[in-house]
Amino acid sequence: MNVDNALIDKLANLSKLEFDDASKEGIKKDLTRMLAFVEQLNELNTDGVEPLIHVNEETNKFREDAVTEELSQKEALKNAPEHDGFYFKVPKVVENPDEK
Repeated sequence: MNVDNALIDKLANLSKLEFDDASKEGIKKDLTRMLAFVEQLNELNTDGVEPLIHVNEETNKFREDAVTEELSQKEALKNAPEHDGFYFKVPKVVENPDEK
């Protein structure tokens, strides 16, 4: 895979990030190194290696589903930087393509 500015720009757009030219060069070097490492992993011979689903044999430990003390709506919104009285207000991060 060729890591170029177009790929960095595409990844930045998808992740809603912005990078200056100096940062893009650093990201390009890092991403190239990461992809080279993954390519080395692809060359490993895994014949006869059993697939690993879990690192250990522990099972889930469930807790009893019991009602506990919880925050009221007023308490939850108390420290929110922005709210409308009922809900947290956060910046829009997902765009509707029809709105452009």
